[in-house]
Amino acid sequence: MSFRYMLDLNFSASEEDILNHVNEEEGANNYQPFDLNSAPEDHVTEHNLGEKIMQHGERERTMNIPDLNQPLEIDSEREESPGGQTSKRKKELSNDERGRIYPALVERILDGRLPMGTIKEVSQLFSVSTRTISRIWMQGRHSLADANNKVDVNHRKTKNCGRKRIQIDREQFRNIPLSKRTTIRSTASAMEVSKSALHRSFQSGESIRHHTNPFKPMLKDSNKKTRVQFCLSMLDKDSGNDPKFVSMFNVIHIDEKWFYISKKCEKYYHLLEECDPQRTSRPRFDSEGNETFSGKIGIFPYITQEPARRNSVNRVAGTLETKAITYVGKNLSRSYLINKVLPAILEKWPFDDENITLVIQQDNARTHIDPNDEEFCLAVSKLGLNVQLRCQPPNSPDLNILDLGFFNAIQSLQWKEPAKTVNDLVSAVQKAYDMFPSKKANHIFLTLQQCMIEILKVRGSNSYKIPHMNKKSLEKNRKLPLQLQCNAKLIEDATNWLNAC
Repeated sequence: MSFRYMLDLNFSASEEDILNHVNEEEGANNYQPFDLNSAPEDHVTEHNLGEKIMQHGERERTMNIPDLNQPLEIDSEREESPGGQTSKRKKELSNDERGRIYPALVERILDGRLPMGTIKEVSQLFSVSTRTISRIWMQGRHSLADANNKVDVNHRKTKNCGRKRIQIDREQFRNIPLSKRTTIRSTASAMEVSKSALHRSFQSGESIRHHTNPFKPMLKDSNKKTRVQFCLSMLDKDSGNDPKFVSMFNVIHIDEKWFYISKKCEKYYHLLEECDPQRTSRPRFDSEGNETFSGKIGIFPYITQEPARRNSVNRVAGTLETKAITYVGKNLSRSYLINKVLPAILEKWPFDDENITLVIQQDNARTHIDPNDEEFCLAVSKLGLNVQLRCQPPNSPDLNILDLGFFNAIQSLQWKEPAKTVNDLVSAVQKAYDMFPSKKANHIFLTLQQCMIEILKVRGSNSYKIPHMNKKSLEKNRKLPLQLQCNAKLIEDATNWLNAC
C-alpha cells in the first residue's frame, strides 16, 4: 500500500481535523494532509505518523520504520565491486573450517546448552553468517544422535553437486567389435557418445583400459612342447636346490631385420575384466659397473653396389649405386656367417673366454643354414674357434633378444634420422646400433629369462604377459641380478607335464 500526503497551504487545521480528514479519504485515495503552518509540537513527524497509522491497523502490516538513531548494519557477506556496487557473495566453508567451528561451539556450552549470543559470537569469530553456524551446530547434534555416535559436520557437496558424469554402458561397450575399438574416436562413434566422455572414463581407470596387441604366431602342441623343453634346457644344472638360469655369456643371437616403416602392433580399448586377445651376445660389467664387453658383435647390411646404367639428374652412368638385397637365401646366410660374423667374433670376443664353447642362436627360417653345415664347420675350425649353431624353438620370437627388444629399440632410434637413399638408411641404422647402450641390452637378457619363466607357467603357450621387475631401480641400487631364479615347484610341474604329453 502506498501513502501520499496532500498538503493544503491555505488550511489551518488542528490534529483532530487532520485525523477526521484521514478517515474520510482513507477508503478512496489514502491521502494524508499535512499543514506547514502548524506549530512544531503539532508537526506530523516520522515517529508520530507511525503511531497514528498503527492505530488504524494499516502501517503495522505494510511498513517497517527504521530507527534513525541506530547505526546502519552492513551485511558482512557483501563486498564492494570495482564499479562501486555491492554484490552478495556466499562464503563456502571447507570441511576443515567446519571442523573448527563445531568445537568452538562445544567449548562454550554451559549446563548442556549454548548461552544466548554464542551463535553470534562464533559467527563474528569465523566471519560467517549466524545461519551457517546454526546449521553446523544442528548437523553436529544430529550426527551424535546416530548409532555410531560420531560427530560429522562435513558438507554434502562432494559428489552431490555439479554436472553428473556420463556413465559408459558396459554391455554396449562389450558388444562393439575389436576392429572398432582401436581409437577413442572410433569407439566413441560406435557407442554414439562424445569423445570427451569416453576419454574421462578411460583416464579414471574405473572401467576402460588400453592394451597393445602385437601379433604372435599360432602354436601347435608340438611347438609348445619344444618351447618348454628349450626353457628347461636353459637352467643351470649346478644350481642345486636354488634353480637359476645359465648366465648366457656365451650365447650370440643372430637374426635378420628389414628396416622400413611398418606397424606391427595395434592398440585396443578393453573393459578391466576382459581378457586380452592373442595376436647380441650379453654385455659384461665388472664389480664397479664398468663395461668390459659391449656384447655387440656387429650389424651387417644386406646391400650390393651396382653401376648406374644410364645418366640422370642425380648421377652419371657408371656411378656405383647402393641397392638393397631383396632376397636372402641359404647361400647368402652362410656367406655372411663365414665372412662377416665369425671374423667379428674373433676380433671382438674377450680373451678370457677363448676356451669356452660359443653358441650362435638363430630362428628356424628356411633361409638359415643347418647347425651341422659342412662349410660353416670347416670355417670355424680354420679360425680356431669353438662355435656351435643352435636353432630356437619354432614360432618363438620372444626367445631371441633381437626380436624381444633390440630390434625395436634400433628401429625407434633409426626413425629419428631422416633417410632418403639406401646409403642414408644404412648410415642411420649403423648409428642407431652404436648408440644403443649396453646396459639396456643386458636388461633384455633378464627379460628373456622372465619370458622363459612365464612360458613354463603357461606350458609353452603364448598367452602370457611379461612382468615388470623395475630393472632401473634395481640397477641404481646395485641389486640387479645376473640370473633369475626359477621356482623348483614350477620346474617339477613343467617336467611332469612334458612326460605326460
